[in-house]
Amino acid sequence: MSARIVLIEDNGPNLELMSFLLRSFGHEPIEARSGEEGLALIVREAPDLVLCDLDLPGIDGFEVVQRLRREKGFDRTPAVAVTAYAMAGDRERTMRAGFDGYIPKPIVPETFVQQIEGFVTAGRRSTAAPAIAPPASRQGD
Repeated sequence: MSARIVLIEDNGPNLELMSFLLRSFGHEPIEARSGEEGLALIVREAPDLVLCDLDLPGIDGFEVVQRLRREKGFDRTPAVAVTAYAMAGDRERTMRAGFDGYIPKPIVPETFVQQIEGFVTAGRRSTAAPAIAPPASRQGD
């Protein structure tokens, strides 16, 4: 059984690549391009995992995770920051804000799904290798 993953990312090529990788491993990405849209999808879809950029239009990823943690029933939903914030202290700041994990951009397509599956319950992890290569795209914010 695959994981349902809300993916909050405003950069089109990044969103396309991460969604492609997740689908390739049998997961179901649910896409949002803003923090507000992402929060609405989280409440409506009750995903197994949330992947969230930090630099978003409207409310940023820090606000998304803080609101998520206050939302009854979603306070334990795993949330992982996928971000270009990679300066000294950014990882620690992200974790203090309420994220369960941190993946710096640019993501590494060969290891991305393996990284996020550590936050998904065992019964929802992929058992298959991808069937096709990821699309060529530019990453970064």
